[in-house]
Amino acid sequence: MSNQEFYKIRRLPPYVFAEVNRLKAQARAAGADIIDLGMGNPDLPTPQAIVDKMCEAAQDGRTHRYSASKGIKGLRQAQAAYYERRFGVRLNPETQVVATLGSKEGFANMAEAITAPGDVVLVPNPTYPIHSFGFIMSGAVVRSIAAEPGDEFFHSLERGVRHSIPSPTALILNYPSNPTALLATLDFYRDVVRFAKKHDILILSDLAYSEIYFDDVPPPSILQVPGAMDISVEFTSMSKTYSMPGWRMGFAVGNERMISALTRVKSYLDYGAFTPIQVAAAFAINTQDHEIENARQIYKKRRDVMVETFAKAGWDVPPPPATMFAWAPIPKQFEHLGSVGFSKLLIEKADVAVSPGIGFGEFGDNHVRIALVENEQRIRQAARNLKKFFRDHQSTSQAAE
Repeated sequence: MSNQEFYKIRRLPPYVFAEVNRLKAQARAAGADIIDLGMGNPDLPTPQAIVDKMCEAAQDGRTHRYSASKGIKGLRQAQAAYYERRFGVRLNPETQVVATLGSKEGFANMAEAITAPGDVVLVPNPTYPIHSFGFIMSGAVVRSIAAEPGDEFFHSLERGVRHSIPSPTALILNYPSNPTALLATLDFYRDVVRFAKKHDILILSDLAYSEIYFDDVPPPSILQVPGAMDISVEFTSMSKTYSMPGWRMGFAVGNERMISALTRVKSYLDYGAFTPIQVAAAFAINTQDHEIENARQIYKKRRDVMVETFAKAGWDVPPPPATMFAWAPIPKQFEHLGSVGFSKLLIEKADVAVSPGIGFGEFGDNHVRIALVENEQRIRQAARNLKKFFRDHQSTSQAAE
């Protein structure tokens, strides 16, 4: 039997975070206190009321049986009610809402459901990896477009349509964006919907960070645009909103044909999340809005501390308007290292871990992503470590001249 890698595995590049993760593990094994601002793994505990509701539901033996792949009815109704009160968007919970095992699983299975081999998909660069690789694993060809909403975004869309054979079948959007924290306006979404309808392109919108924002105006949903429902599906997650990352609970909502396709694919692959988790998720959506505000304020304070203390240390980081991430340009004196080299150096010399920007696409290699997943005290310690590292590096450089 051939030792050659399987076809789909060959289409996936080496996991660029692996090298940094390996170095991080080695440093910890050697006794280093690594301040981990790399993986976007929320450290906030799930609110106790949500945990209690799950435990209560788990006492009923009937909930231990197979659940519903597309989500129990009460959960789908709760998500539809959320969209109506938050965005003014009305959804049919029977045909336009499906619960997923986190937005990542939903996104990958949607790609599987709607993609034919050789399809061309337009994906921002940089962006969250599953936006590209969900389609690559499904046999599609990915064409990069500009990540920032604006003129260049639409210029790259035009180029993508003009120079792609066959014509693109789908477009990925992600605002607030992971990793860049970029935001989109409703006017931008209107223009995107108009363009996509003109060119017969489906839209997949990742709205996982809809509730982690720091300005007065909450991020909109593309489904607020009249006619967007004809061609669009949107993904949300409870991971960050309710500090439930390990619970693996998310949603896809929108166009009935696309939701039907996702539901059918999922029906062959899983029986849905454990029913008590779904019961607790519905309870959270219906009653725990105050917990969203609590999490938002914690991330905002961490962001402000990080921006202030890192600047004093010698690293100017643009304050993100949303998400739990900062997209930080590599300081000029380290630009030549690239994002992987710089990330490795921070672990070795400053005991600070970040995510290399190239892991989100080749156009991210001059940045790193900083996750706000340590408390304010630890962020201040990271800044002190960085200040010493920058000072020592400058002294070494000057001595070498």
